[in-house]
Amino acid sequence: MAAQPGHDLVSMGRTGVDVYPLEHGVGLEDVRTFQKFLGGSATNVAVAAARHGHTVALVTKVGHDPFGRYVRRESARLGVDPQYISVIEGAGPPTPVAFCEVFPPDDFPLHFYRYPAAPDLLLTPDDLPLDDIRGARVFWATVTGLSQEPSRGTHFAAWEARGRRAHTILDLDYRPMFWADPADASEQVGKALEHVTVAVGNREECEVAVGETDPHRAADALLDRGLDLAVVKQGPKGVLAATRDERVEVAPFPVRVVNGLGAGDAFGGALVHGLLADWDLRRTIEFANVAGALVASRLECSTAMPTTYEVEAALTERGSAR
Repeated sequence: MAAQPGHDLVSMGRTGVDVYPLEHGVGLEDVRTFQKFLGGSATNVAVAAARHGHTVALVTKVGHDPFGRYVRRESARLGVDPQYISVIEGAGPPTPVAFCEVFPPDDFPLHFYRYPAAPDLLLTPDDLPLDDIRGARVFWATVTGLSQEPSRGTHFAAWEARGRRAHTILDLDYRPMFWADPADASEQVGKALEHVTVAVGNREECEVAVGETDPHRAADALLDRGLDLAVVKQGPKGVLAATRDERVEVAPFPVRVVNGLGAGDAFGGALVHGLLADWDLRRTIEFANVAGALVASRLECSTAMPTTYEVEAALTERGSAR
């Protein structure tokens, strides 16, 4: 595949269409109206980084169908270079759809339709823009991509090409429905950690990755794998970020939660922004924390990603309220 190196971020992994109910507090069986949005964790992170002014490309695969065309078109509209969004020709699996239910403030069941195999899990090494993966200032991938072949081997091929250069990030985004056995996930994540420099996950995801749920022990275990930065999300207790020389904890940013899905992806895109801006650790994590909270206060994910101005305005308002 021809490559045009030079992107700030290359994000690789899950994509699809989110179908969200416009009626909240009821199950899908009783919902009558829905709206579709671009979705998928790696895709949302790409959109979030683009909202902060960065050049971004997405490496993924879609079906040869209307939703696949929508993913490519909507990605481009939201500032993501679609040149590496490849299409399965012929009668391959369809572009995935995910439905969510909305029961604020803390219950958002997600129902994936990714069968028999999602196109993004059919990525092969031939689909990889290796020059751009090597040259990107940040390379982002997620644990979902390790859940089956050929995607698993393709991710390791991408990491081998990149050579563990700075800002090679693994989102510990563990989704149990994509794995036959948590032990298999732990094995594959353990191997992946040997190739990355940053890991981001919540306490449950850290348990899968390194066998620890205590935030500080989890951060230590991740750093012991040779990482430069470990970020552990603690839910209502905020976020812990640790390097070998520094440890920062940031309290939650209060919002009225509409839909908690997508907050982690907004956090990820904002984390990318802070790393690219070479901010200090506290400023980076505070910025990312607020970006995630803002998306939690909105229904959708991709189109809800905040701009830099919106995040900075929220930070200023919080500072004024102290």
